[in-house]
Amino acid sequence: MPDGHRGRPGTATRTQFNIGRALPLLVLALTLLADLLTPDQERFDRLLVAAPALAAVTWSVRGTIGIGLLAMAARVLLTLNRSEPHASAFLESEIVIATVTAAAAWVSRVRTRYEQDLRELTAVAEVVQRVVLRPLPARLGRFDLHLLYVAAAAKARIGGDFYEAVRVPGAVRIMLGDVQGKGLGAVETASVLLGSFRAAVNDAPGLAALADRLEEGLARYGAWDPDSDAAERFATVVLVELPDGEDVARFLSCGHPAPLLQHDGEVGPVHFADPSLPVNLAGLADSRHRIEQVPFGPGDRLLLYTDGVSETRDRAGTFYPLEPRLRGWAQRPAEELPTLLHKDLADYGAGGLDDDVAALLVVFPPEAH
Repeated sequence: MPDGHRGRPGTATRTQFNIGRALPLLVLALTLLADLLTPDQERFDRLLVAAPALAAVTWSVRGTIGIGLLAMAARVLLTLNRSEPHASAFLESEIVIATVTAAAAWVSRVRTRYEQDLRELTAVAEVVQRVVLRPLPARLGRFDLHLLYVAAAAKARIGGDFYEAVRVPGAVRIMLGDVQGKGLGAVETASVLLGSFRAAVNDAPGLAALADRLEEGLARYGAWDPDSDAAERFATVVLVELPDGEDVARFLSCGHPAPLLQHDGEVGPVHFADPSLPVNLAGLADSRHRIEQVPFGPGDRLLLYTDGVSETRDRAGTFYPLEPRLRGWAQRPAEELPTLLHKDLADYGAGGLDDDVAALLVVFPPEAH
């Protein structure tokens, strides 16, 4: 999934929600029980006011008012149970409960409006996510794809890391990249590059032409909107081509971390003798893209990743040992690797994951040959 392996929060959220709804009723029941079972001089009825206050956290406006009315009715019951009712104290308590209930109902109204707005924004974010970062298929051509994607910003679904994989006539083409910086500007730049890739991927004669189209697309966007933040950002990109009928992989790196290749039981980085400059920096020097080609056959695996993976640091400042980790996971099922990597990165990082993370594992299954 594009938003990465984040666990299954729905069950925990539902449990917390049910406990929250039950808590006001529990307060009412315990207060009644404690007050009825203790001597007259021990009074617990003052705790009834907590019930509507707690209800505002999880109950609707009507539900909060209903809890408040139950608290007032409980106060009446406790007063009638006393041998010497105090009318003034009873009236004072009822006024306090009614006041707290009114305030709690207002809080509940504000909360429910905020939750509705949040649901609408989440729905919009999910649509944007599917447009900008579309879910990858589990199988593309001869290859299996396994994705890990986590945005660094809290509650964000899209960050500055981006990816795409497309089946074109005669090959599978893949792009994975990382925009400089974070925030909405990085997302804007990523969306421009993804649009350029999708527009050019089918008819570009090779990876070099495809890289040029990315450069042209970002430059054209900057010319259209000079004030855009995207015009000032650069992006590292790695392009991969997996041709039909050949057990090879072709690479072009625009300043991106070298992918890790698991081939014939060995794990190591793809060597780039002359990587290109990052996209939007190519104008600083003559751009002559060099394509690297390596064997990639049945049983091999290829891991593309961004620096959010390789530059995660522990408390001592040591970078995450991605290559040894991948070597240790060489015999693990491919579908387990995104989850293993996500958990290991979160445990390794001194502050958890503080950067966008994208990792795409491309597997050439033995039976696909």
